[in-house]
Amino acid sequence: MKNYLEFEKEIKALEHEVDGLKSPFGSEGISEVDTNKIKKMQNDINKKLEETYANLNSWQRTQVARHEDRPRSNYYINKIFSQFTLLSGDRYFGDDKSVIAGFGLIDNKSVLIIGQEKGEDLNSRIERNFGMMRPEGYRKCIRLMKLADRFQIPVVSFIDTPGAYPGLGAEQRGQASAIANSIECCMSLTVPNISIIIGEGGSGGAIALASSNKVIMLENSIYSVISPEGCASILWRDPSKSLQAAEAMKLTAKDLLKLGIIDEIIPEPLGGAHRDPESLAKNLKNSIINNLKGFEKFTKEEVYDHRKTKFLQIGRDQGFSKSSNLNNSGLSYKESNLQKFKLHLDKNKLVYAGIGLLVLTGLITLLF
Repeated sequence: MKNYLEFEKEIKALEHEVDGLKSPFGSEGISEVDTNKIKKMQNDINKKLEETYANLNSWQRTQVARHEDRPRSNYYINKIFSQFTLLSGDRYFGDDKSVIAGFGLIDNKSVLIIGQEKGEDLNSRIERNFGMMRPEGYRKCIRLMKLADRFQIPVVSFIDTPGAYPGLGAEQRGQASAIANSIECCMSLTVPNISIIIGEGGSGGAIALASSNKVIMLENSIYSVISPEGCASILWRDPSKSLQAAEAMKLTAKDLLKLGIIDEIIPEPLGGAHRDPESLAKNLKNSIINNLKGFEKFTKEEVYDHRKTKFLQIGRDQGFSKSSNLNNSGLSYKESNLQKFKLHLDKNKLVYAGIGLLVLTGLITLLF
């Protein structure tokens, strides 16, 4: 049975009507199926889907990202990779079922695959803790990323979590330090790592595995420091203002691409990923292969520097570059010409204001 979102009511009515037309059993028994009418109505549904999904606001995209039928990490792992070997445990406490991790092949090349998994039904969602990882999950990922780094195997991560698990037991076992260590491990890898946000990318629970050379988002996925409901509760003490919060947070793929937080958007099928997951899996596979090929000629140091510069560049026009001074092996900040011009104007604003006043006085004298 299909699940529909609140803004899909008209689409739901049309699809139910089409299902009725497809049935040969009418009110008067067996009847002929009107294929022309079905075809016309299907075109109407496609137009309605196109119109609806072309004008989604940030809160509606959040709802699509959380859709019950949206394909999860397990689906993409099975469709994209071959010979996947599941590995478990953090060698300290236990195994976290909310994250799937192991080695597999893509385009006949070995990769480490990490996938945050929410589950498909109620039982699996409870087992997977709704995709909220505990400290042992992050430690498992750290253990495997270090193993991949030792054998120079690239890392591919699928991000889909509302956030790290905030329970008492998780805090007692060092949730905050586990997240911090996971971020540090991702940033220190000398192999390329690619992260794909396939649904929700929530808070530190997501960035712990998304500190990568390439961060990719599906068209209707979201990536934010907090959920829109949480943000609305803090700012306005009113969770019903989720729409205003979602718009202000700039959590959609288009907004984040403009801000330079992510590197690529993968378009979804008409109506969302859940309507044609197979075609989306093919596009996703091609994107992973192309991005990995882009790093084939990179040395270990170049891969590391690429990732470091990428994150230092966020919020700046050109970011940091390696210092040309041989005595300085660190990074130096590189300003754009526009930034230099603005800085020059700011420093000399009184001088330019005086010149402008003199010019204006001269013009007035000439005119009068």
